[in-house]
Amino acid sequence: MAHASHTPVIPPLDRPTGWRPADEIVPINETSEIGSRYDWLVVGAGITGLSAAHRLGELVPEDRVLLVDARPVGWGASGRNSGFLLDLPHKFDLDHPDATRLRKIMDLNRSAISVLHEQTKRLGIDCDWSPVGKLQGAVRQRGTGMMRKFCEALDKISEPYEVLDRQGCAAIMGTEYYAGAVFTPGAVLVDPFLLVRGLARHLPENVTLRDDAAVVEFSEMAGGFAAELRLADGSTVSVSAKKVILGSDPYTPEFGYMKDRILPTITYASITRALTPAERKRYTGKMNWGLTPADAGGTTLRMTSDGRLLIRNHYGFAPNYKASSRDLSKVAEAHREGLDKRFPALANVPITSTWGGVVSLSRNHATFFGEMAPGVYSANCYNGVGMTRGTSSGRLLVELALGKTSQALEDIIAVSGQPSTIPPDPFRSLGVSGRMKLVEWESRSEI
Repeated sequence: MAHASHTPVIPPLDRPTGWRPADEIVPINETSEIGSRYDWLVVGAGITGLSAAHRLGELVPEDRVLLVDARPVGWGASGRNSGFLLDLPHKFDLDHPDATRLRKIMDLNRSAISVLHEQTKRLGIDCDWSPVGKLQGAVRQRGTGMMRKFCEALDKISEPYEVLDRQGCAAIMGTEYYAGAVFTPGAVLVDPFLLVRGLARHLPENVTLRDDAAVVEFSEMAGGFAAELRLADGSTVSVSAKKVILGSDPYTPEFGYMKDRILPTITYASITRALTPAERKRYTGKMNWGLTPADAGGTTLRMTSDGRLLIRNHYGFAPNYKASSRDLSKVAEAHREGLDKRFPALANVPITSTWGGVVSLSRNHATFFGEMAPGVYSANCYNGVGMTRGTSSGRLLVELALGKTSQALEDIIAVSGQPSTIPPDPFRSLGVSGRMKLVEWESRSEI
């Protein structure tokens, strides 16, 4: 019987990350020869795929591994995010009443941070690694109420924190815009683009990276899987592999899996140029801090160590995996207004880039981890904790595929689930868009 063949769409050539100029986002490797047969095909060179590739080098260094991405490493969400490596359960996970489950998530996140720290030191990856913790902030009553729930969750798992009032926030952030915040010490801030580029430049010897190779056809075959790759020069190459790890997140349904279970969602960010010496004198806060919103629909904010302000808010349904020029223009105006309200003394600092990043969410907030079909492994719907959960997932998918056992593997299976099904269009688009607009309206005081 012939197996179904799938023709995944190629990720759009949209506006890339704003952490670095677009001309720096070029393929790391478009010259290595691609063979015809591999033990492993890893699709997607984001944090999940890179972590899987590094783990394969550690556990099965004799196996042949091909890691492919349609766009240069750092182009996608792993290079476009806000650069938080979060150690604590985040957002919807905190609503779970089981403290044991929360500790499992926390252990997985902290293990991921430890692995990334070891890799950055051993491999000499300069990504502005900053173990400065993070703030979870609130602007008005809606946010402060959610701050209290956050503190209750931290008390439940005996985690340390410090509650800051408006003046405490101002001392760190240089703005009295926030009514309060909860500081937790375990998070790490990084430049995500430099982190994933560094991991890609130091892959194990048994891993071949081609970040100019789009999978344009994918199918099961006797003893494994077949894929046709289209390279940047327009040529095609056919490869086969015994096992496949999909680090494709929102694109996973394009390969025939997780159909009607994943919501491709776009979030928007803007970043300024670095503050000048004169602007730094006007700025009254500290450098190198990060804030996530107590309200999930609120605003993420960072001041980088080199004096750039990053703001992230507004999101929407992205069935085409990209932002429109109209949406980017509207968001840029909103971000300008948001920064000016928070930092009136820095109102003239220009925004150098506004962009959108596409991730996957699930309707019931479940994160998937596991074997989707014999020989095909994936993790999806990280729900806001992509860098740490992606690191753990990539490494542990390899252990699962190799039949290994570990406490970490047991834990990630225990805290994962099955994303619920999503109604078909037109109900999907109308329902998702309507729900997202409602959440944004409810959170308007925190944006």
